[in-house]
Amino acid sequence: MNTALPLLSHHLRMRYEPVQSVWMLLSPEGVVQLNDSAAAIMRRCDGKHTVQAIVAELEDLFNTEGIASQVQSLIDEGTRRGWLV
Repeated sequence: MNTALPLLSHHLRMRYEPVQSVWMLLSPEGVVQLNDSAAAIMRRCDGKHTVQAIVAELEDLFNTEGIASQVQSLIDEGTRRGWLV
């Protein structure tokens, strides 16, 4: 299981937009609207939670199993796009 500690890039911040009921990822280049699943994962990328811990917390929170590959995919994509370090 992955023990990396993903961290949101210091160039970005997340903000909840209550009017639209969505989480936004804000950067100098623009805004990315996150779906609920992506927001739940990204909010836990604080450099303190391992990927394994994020998976375990989300599986417990949503009473599900087997989401490790989806979580890792989003973290990989976020890293590729420079959202995560």
